[in-house]
Amino acid sequence: MRPELEATAERVFVALADPSRRAVLAALAADGPATATDLADRLPITRQAIAKHLVLLSDAGLVIAEPGERRRVRYRLDSAPMQVAQQFLAAMARDWDGSLDALRKHLDG
Repeated sequence: MRPELEATAERVFVALADPSRRAVLAALAADGPATATDLADRLPITRQAIAKHLVLLSDAGLVIAEPGERRRVRYRLDSAPMQVAQQFLAAMARDWDGSLDALRKHLDG
């Protein structure tokens, strides 16, 4: 995998490592774009913590900040980086499948 795609996958994995960030992503996926305040009303996380999580999710490319009315920023999900991470995992799985098949043949033979 190209280095820039591998870096994208790494940022996604780091972002997904935290259950609170996964909850924020799940809320955005289920209910659509929202502000940090909207998310704090729906999740058992403070608005300040959500704001920090949104920065990391934005840095990973998983959410996009869109200016709204009265200087409120709404965040929406962007699945493109997630697809890169899925491709990374699929490539790793293919590599492992070949190695495990060779091991199975060796042990069976």
